[in-house]
Amino acid sequence: NYALMPGSYLFAEVGRRVSAFQAAHPEKKILKLGIGDVTRPLPKVCIEALHKATDEMADPATFQGYPPAQGYDFLINAIKEYEYDARGAKVEADEIFISDGAKSDTANIQELFSGDAVVAVPDPVYPVYVDSNAMSGRAGIYENERWSKLVYLPCVAENGFMPEPPKEKVDLIYLCFPNNPTGAMLTRDQLKVWVDYARENGCLLLYDAAYRQYITREDAPRSIYEIEGAREVAVEFCSFSKTAGFTGVRCSWTVVPKSLKVQDAAGNPVSLNDMWSRRQSTKYNGTAYIIQRAAAAIYTPEGQKQVRENVGYYMENAKIIRETLVELGVEASGGVDAPYIWLKCPKGMDSWSFFDYLLSGAGVVGTPGAGFGPSGEGYFRLTAFGSREVTLEATQRIRELLGK
Repeated sequence: NYALMPGSYLFAEVGRRVSAFQAAHPEKKILKLGIGDVTRPLPKVCIEALHKATDEMADPATFQGYPPAQGYDFLINAIKEYEYDARGAKVEADEIFISDGAKSDTANIQELFSGDAVVAVPDPVYPVYVDSNAMSGRAGIYENERWSKLVYLPCVAENGFMPEPPKEKVDLIYLCFPNNPTGAMLTRDQLKVWVDYARENGCLLLYDAAYRQYITREDAPRSIYEIEGAREVAVEFCSFSKTAGFTGVRCSWTVVPKSLKVQDAAGNPVSLNDMWSRRQSTKYNGTAYIIQRAAAAIYTPEGQKQVRENVGYYMENAKIIRETLVELGVEASGGVDAPYIWLKCPKGMDSWSFFDYLLSGAGVVGTPGAGFGPSGEGYFRLTAFGSREVTLEATQRIRELLGK
């Protein structure tokens, strides 16, 4: 299955091209608005919690060994209270599983399903959903820029970059909102359409809500469990990476409701919660104690304040990028409920041609839309995760290049 995979992972190819350009032009300062990695340091409350937990690890009376497979109660209960109870979303403590990243869990969840399960993905989409299923042989053959067995749900300008439910029978549907890469966000009514569809058609929603803290609109749900009936058809993935800057320390959680049942080969109902618990306890040694303490710190009043400040900083970057592109007459969306700006490549260029044009002409790195799927061709993603200084300098360079 790995031998069927085309080329390298999208961001590895971006890195390769940037390294080659830098080697050829060592005098050029490269500004990166490509990979969605944060640049602001961890919130102060998290640093303090890390230091305190590290000291605890030095004392035999408070030392911690292997963490519980599902996570420590202090973090699970904080997530339940602040992320779900506060929004009226019913989630129980034993339905929350602490892990090392939404990327890991969205990739690993597919292990639970049969090789002939039919998978639907938005197009364009975060590459991990596609690649992990291809590595398991579930995607078929890669030809003409697409996998033969995947069902693609186009997200294009004509439908506001919102996927529509598939007409063919599928088993698993990946959804990501706020969306990576397009920055689109569903309203409550739009998400209810998906929940109702899954219930009526007997399919499972794999809902990636890693960017939930960036939502600004009141009519947009922060969790799929705010929608009636979602507990019977949806798994939710969330992360501390982009909200609390945990890209380098790694912590996330996944919710698998106990009321969610799937069918075995004989058509008998099976608890997905039990399956995921068994998988995690067998294959994962748990997220480190000191990291979970740091994550729990954001659920204090001061922690919430510091997270809002970080998110607000990045969203101001997003506003600067989006307004620059609009000023230049470039079609751009996103950057309102998500830290990503999705733009149509100017001058009729394809995605990789614009990548090279922007890199060579302005020394600015973004991500080619084609790397996110066939419908991403002709588009480009910029992220708001740079520093304010880098964002301002990059937009000025873009203004000079595209304004010619």
